[in-house]
Amino acid sequence: MYSADVTPILQSINSIILGKERTVKLALSCLLAKGHLLIEDVPGVGKTTLAHTIANVLGLDFQRLQFTSDMLPADILGVSIFERETNQFSFHKGPIFSQLLLADEVNRATPRTQSALLEAMEERQVSIEGETYTLPSPFFVIATQNPSNQIGTFPLPESQLDRFLMKIEIGYPDAQAEKELLLGNDRRQMLQQLQAVSSTEKLLEIQTAVKNIHVSSAIIDYVQQLLAHSRDSGIFHFGLSPRAGLGLLRAAQAWALIEQREHVLPEDIQAVLPSIVNHRLQARDEHLADDVISTLITQVSVS
Repeated sequence: MYSADVTPILQSINSIILGKERTVKLALSCLLAKGHLLIEDVPGVGKTTLAHTIANVLGLDFQRLQFTSDMLPADILGVSIFERETNQFSFHKGPIFSQLLLADEVNRATPRTQSALLEAMEERQVSIEGETYTLPSPFFVIATQNPSNQIGTFPLPESQLDRFLMKIEIGYPDAQAEKELLLGNDRRQMLQQLQAVSSTEKLLEIQTAVKNIHVSSAIIDYVQQLLAHSRDSGIFHFGLSPRAGLGLLRAAQAWALIEQREHVLPEDIQAVLPSIVNHRLQARDEHLADDVISTLITQVSVS
């Protein structure tokens, strides 16, 4: 079995994103599992910096797209332009054709524009005017959004949310990390000097290795019990879909690889579970909203 030590990648990212080791591990797990990442948090806590850092450390082709209320789908996908020299239309690719796309403040765009990401995120291709264009490999979308109670935001529909394997928050730094940020070098300058410690080829190898992390029948049973409890307990409006279950397994495999193990443990499932389900489950009782994950973990026993 191919083994991968991603410690240098984590160390390099953590040199820029201070005091957020668990958040960084979740973001890297999402990428290694071939998922897409949604980061919801207040402005100024490092959402954009995290995306820049991952791209630089892994040597990925990077595009940042600032979403606004007047943005059109063509601003994301690209547009066909008539070329007088050739007397025919020529397709000019949009920012979606990058290995890592940062969709900044994605919930400031209208639902119509948000929907332009659906096919790309699921099929890793886009269809425009009868033509299908394959997106680069790897292809990773990191979308950021401000809390929905802020002015000028459009909530992401469930179909769009489900395309994101994980949803995480960064949060404010602890006192020590914040002090180091205040006294240290400017993070933008540090990003410019940050050298890649991996490559596209290496990343593709690691993503393949994630699939080979062993998942026992007992782990499969545990995941099925989690899915069944979310559907049958009556706690949630809607239960977890099979796609969520598949994503949970992939993310747990990636987490196990980062931990340098060749098999998935129940602890791996529990480590990634909050980021997988917190944007997919809605408690019927609003008072239980903050306890959705703990409810699943405590009420479903490990066989």
